Amino acid sequence: MRFKDKVVVVLGGNSGIGLASAIAFAKEGGKLVITGRNAETLEAATEEIGPNTIALQSDISDLKALDNVMSLVRDAHGRIDVLFVNAGVGGFRPVEQVDAEFWEHMVGVNLRGPYFAVQKALPLLKPGSSIVLTSSLGHAKGLPGNSVYAATKAGLRALARNFGAEFVDRGIRVNCFSPGPIDTPIIERSGLTPEQIPVLREKITEDVPMKRFGTPEEAAKAVLFLASDDASYITGIDLFVDGGASSF
Repeated sequence: MRFKDKVVVVLGGNSGIGLASAIAFAKEGGKLVITGRNAETLEAATEEIGPNTIALQSDISDLKALDNVMSLVRDAHGRIDVLFVNAGVGGFRPVEQVDAEFWEHMVGVNLRGPYFAVQKALPLLKPGSSIVLTSSLGHAKGLPGNSVYAATKAGLRALARNFGAEFVDRGIRVNCFSPGPIDTPIIERSGLTPEQIPVLREKITEDVPMKRFGTPEEAAKAVLFLASDDASYITGIDLFVDGGASSF
C-alpha cells in the first residue's frame, strides 16, 4: 500500500503500460485519474482499475485540454502526489518520407504535450511528490525508420534531467524510464502494414538478449518503484526496462 490515499494522475492510462500501471497504483491504495483519447478504452480501463477512478477523455497534444484536466484534478482532489506522463505515439518512416505533418504530430504528442503537462501540473505538485516520464529504448539505439520517434524520446530523457535539477529544491523528484520491447498495442498503431508487423516483432525478439517481449505488468513495476518512496533518493535517472537490450 505504498500509494494509500495518494492522488495519482496517469496521462495515457487507458491501455498498455499506462493501464497496467494505473491498475497497480490502485491496488496499492492510489486515487486514480487517467486520461486517454479513446472513450471506449477509457471506459473499459475504468472498470479494470476500480469504481473510484476518474477517467477524462483528453489529447495530451491539446494544451487547452491539459488545462481542463488539471482544473478537474484540482476540483476533485486539490493536489497531485504522482504524475505519470505516459501518453505517446509510435511511428516508423524513412527520412525521405518524413513530412512536416508527421513530424509535428509525433513531437506534439511525445514531447510538446508532456512538457506542458508537467508545467501545468506544477501548482498541484507539493514537496514529496514524484513525476515519471515514459521515454524509450529507442532514444539509445539506432533503428532505421525510427529517427523522429527516437528524437522525441531523447527529449523526454533530457527533460527528466533538467526538470529534476529545476524541481529538486521544491522536493519534487523527476525520473524517466525507458521500456524496450513491451507487448502493447503501440506496434499495431505504428503505421506499419499487417505484413510488416510480424516481421518486426520477430526481429525485435531475436535482438533482445532475453529473447522475448516484456509485459506491461513488468514495466509497471519499474514505474511504481520510481514513483514511490522506495526511490526517495533517486531523481533525474533513466531506468531501462528492456530485457538487456541496451546493455549487451
